[in-house]
Amino acid sequence: MRGVPRERGAASLLILAVAVFVVILGLMVADLSVYLAARARAQVAADAAALAAAPVTFRSFGAAGSPADEARRFSAGNGGTLLECRCAPDPSWRSRNVTVLVSVPADLVLLGATEARAWSSAEFDPTRLGR
Repeated sequence: MRGVPRERGAASLLILAVAVFVVILGLMVADLSVYLAARARAQVAADAAALAAAPVTFRSFGAAGSPADEARRFSAGNGGTLLECRCAPDPSWRSRNVTVLVSVPADLVLLGATEARAWSSAEFDPTRLGR
């Protein structure tokens, strides 16, 4: 068998390598989409938490607790966990900013469980009440 090339099966190995590459690439794309969705959910939860806590820094307005409690409640209602709330009560009539940090879990196929985090802030100006 002098004229028969010895590269039999080389195409099978190439096809297998390409298939493994495509599967890994697909899993990476899936992980990226799961993370980006978790990041979007974290941003929504952070925005809701900041907007809910901002007016409570001035007066309770029917809230059950502190500004941080209100931020925690709205964050949890949107699937997040409040990690930080810069929302000290301030009975003065000055404008104030509230800043929150929220995390949302993300279960990735390749990297395992992680979390997506988002910051948000809201401004509240008590002098604009009733306008």
